[in-house]
Amino acid sequence: MRIFHNPRCSKSRQTLQLIVEAQQEIEVIEYLQNPPTAQELRSVVELLGHPASCLVRTGEAVFRELDVDLAALGDDAVIEMIVDHPILMQRPIVVGNGMAIIGRPPENVLQLWS
Repeated sequence: MRIFHNPRCSKSRQTLQLIVEAQQEIEVIEYLQNPPTAQELRSVVELLGHPASCLVRTGEAVFRELDVDLAALGDDAVIEMIVDHPILMQRPIVVGNGMAIIGRPPENVLQLWS
C-alpha cells in the first residue's frame, strides 16, 4: 500500500494514523518532495474510477493563478497540470489492493482492507 502524503495536512496525518493503527504495511510518499509522474497519476485515476479533475485542489492559490476551466480540461491536461504543480494534488491518496482512495474523510481508507 502507498500513501501520497503531506505531513502538514491534518487529514493526511489522520489517514496515515488509521493505516498504522490497522497494522497495514505502507510506503509513505511525501509527494511535495517526490512528486508523482504523469504515469503514476494516470494509474491513480484509473484505480479511482473518476476523472482526473477529482484530484485537483481548486482552493489552492496556484489553481486560481492558473485561471483554468477545470471542466474543459481532459485527463491528460489535468495530469500535466498536477505534474507541473504538485501542490494541486488532492491529499491524501492511498493506493492498494487494486484500488485508490482519497482520504477525505480519512475513514475512506478503511475500504482498502475491510
